[in-house]
Amino acid sequence: MPDVPILRRAAIGAAGAAVLGLGYATLVERNAFALREVTLPVLAPDASTLRVLHLSDIHMTPGQRLKQNWLRELDRLEPDLVINTGDNLAHPKAVPAVVQALGGLLARPGLFVFGSNDYFGPRVKNPLKYFDRDHERVHGAPLPWSDLRAAFSERGWLDVTHVRRELEIAGVRISAAGVDDPHIDRDRYDTVAGPANPAADLRLGLTHSPEPRVLDRFADDGYDLVMAGHTHGGQLCLPLVGALVTNCGLDRSRVKGPSRWGSHMRLHVSAGIGTSPTAPARFWCRPEATLLTLVPAPREQVRSAADVGTRSTFSPH
Repeated sequence: MPDVPILRRAAIGAAGAAVLGLGYATLVERNAFALREVTLPVLAPDASTLRVLHLSDIHMTPGQRLKQNWLRELDRLEPDLVINTGDNLAHPKAVPAVVQALGGLLARPGLFVFGSNDYFGPRVKNPLKYFDRDHERVHGAPLPWSDLRAAFSERGWLDVTHVRRELEIAGVRISAAGVDDPHIDRDRYDTVAGPANPAADLRLGLTHSPEPRVLDRFADDGYDLVMAGHTHGGQLCLPLVGALVTNCGLDRSRVKGPSRWGSHMRLHVSAGIGTSPTAPARFWCRPEATLLTLVPAPREQVRSAADVGTRSTFSPH
């Protein structure tokens, strides 16, 4: 039988390690902001290179100075286009902090959709519910999403929620469309359904939560790239294991970064910049923004107009 003092020391050691881990996750890693850089071959063969900054899940509260200062510095990257896939707010008075932190980025071309935490504030939840994809959603207090939308729009960013947009950025012709947050069943894909413009250099879809039912629709309509957030990269991950949950229908292997969806479409999921105030911790999953360099795809990989509208085949690579 094991010696009782040995068991006691082991228990104390485990408890101490847990306390240190929690302290690191809440005080260090959640403020260890990082920039991920990715190159994706998704443009038409003769298109110019496009630099796209992907922001998601800022979850801002007014007093988060470290986060605000870091966001402000991202304008130095001089992206051609900024994509914001939602969950900007975590406090009813956070709109000014978001707008000021984004600063010069709002003067650059931008597209956005919102997430559930732009509409509703955070609530304390049982963390075990994240392992149940079908758990009942309980919303917090309403947030001033319309004020944020007005601020973004007044500075020139385009809302692509349930609309299709045609634009040209840095010589690249973009056909874009987006949906409202599928995580809370606000998506209405039929409002943007139909083949994406085959003449565009980039066919771009936006959604907050990367739900497979929405990704399949974008893929079937011939989109080259869909950008999403919501997952926080798993937020609490383990070495050699990775994310424990995605908080959506997406599989854990795609919880952050680029992957392929179907035979032609690419997916990019942001690990996000913030955390909910009710769960202010990250472990093995630093908060991040992503600078994507979009380059021409090889001609043999380009989808022809005849392919659009055919059912895609799921591929994990």
